[in-house]
Amino acid sequence: MRSRGLALPAASSQRLASVGWRRRLAIGALVWQGAAIVAAAIFLAPLIWLIVASLQPVGQPPLRMLNWFPNGIAWSNYVEVFRIAPLTTQLGNSLLVSAVGAGVTVVTASWAGFAMAQMPPVIRRWLVGLALLLMLVPSSAVWLPRYILFAAIGLLDTYVVLVAPALLGTKSLLVLMYYWTFRRISSEMFESAALDGASVGRSWWSIALPLAAPTTLAVAILAFSHYWSDFVDPLLLLKSAQRFTVAVGLRMLQQMDVTNWSLLMAAVVIMIAPVIALYLILQSSLRGGANLVQRIMRLDSKDDKITTEPASAFESES
Repeated sequence: MRSRGLALPAASSQRLASVGWRRRLAIGALVWQGAAIVAAAIFLAPLIWLIVASLQPVGQPPLRMLNWFPNGIAWSNYVEVFRIAPLTTQLGNSLLVSAVGAGVTVVTASWAGFAMAQMPPVIRRWLVGLALLLMLVPSSAVWLPRYILFAAIGLLDTYVVLVAPALLGTKSLLVLMYYWTFRRISSEMFESAALDGASVGRSWWSIALPLAAPTTLAVAILAFSHYWSDFVDPLLLLKSAQRFTVAVGLRMLQQMDVTNWSLLMAAVVIMIAPVIALYLILQSSLRGGANLVQRIMRLDSKDDKITTEPASAFESES
C-alpha cells in the first residue's frame, strides 16, 4: 500500500511536468511567431508606403507619413510613366541582362564551389580566406580598372560588359554558398560515381547540382536582384540610351521631372515588381527544398536515403 501511495504522486508530478513543458513550448512558439510578424511588418512598411505614394495624384508633395489616399487614387500614374520615359525598352534590357547574368552565375559559381569542395583541406582554407578577403574590397575600387580593360578590348557600350562579372561568379559570397553546400555532401558519393566512369562534369550535373537545389534557387534570386538593380555599371559602361537599364531609367526620369514624386514612385514599383514576382514564384520551391537541406546535413550517416538516391539515378541514366 505504501509503494502504491508513493507511486501515484510521482506519476502525477510527471504528468504535471510534461503539461508544463508543453505549455512553455506553446508560449515560446507564440512569442517567436509574434516576433516574426513584427519583423515582417517592419520590412513591409516601406513597401506599403511606396505603393501608397505611387498612387497619389500628380503634383502632390511627397508623403512624410503613411496617409491613405486623402486626394483619391491615381491609377493613371502607371500609364503616364511609360509615356514620359522609355521604360518598356529599359525593362527589356534589364530582363535580358539579369536573366543571362543569373544563369551564367549559377553555372560558374557552382563550378567554383564544387572545385573548392573537392580540393585538399589546406588549399580549401586558403581559397575560403581569399574569398572572404574579396568580400571586403569595395566595388568602387574596380570601376576604373574595369572601364580601362573593357575600353581596351572594345566592349564598351555592349551588354557583355554588364554580364562579364557573372563569368567569375558575380560575387565571392555566391561561390561560398555553393562551397558550403557541396562540403556537406559525402565524398563517397563522388568517389563511387568516379568508379562507375562518371567524369567531373557528370558528377557535378547529376549529383552535386540536384542536391544543391535550394542553394541554386537562392543564388539565382540574389544574382538576378544584383543585375536588375545595378546602377553604376550601366551608367559607366554604356553610352547608347537605347541600351540603358531600368535603374538608369529611374535616374533619367527623376532628372526630367523632379517635382512629380508620384510618377517616380510608380516607376520604382514597376522596377521592383519583377524581383518580388520572381521570389514569390520560387517561394514554393524554396519551402520544398527545406527537407532536402536537412537531409544533406545528415549525410555523415551511411544509411541515409539521400546517399543512395543520386547513385541509383546515375546508374539508371548510364
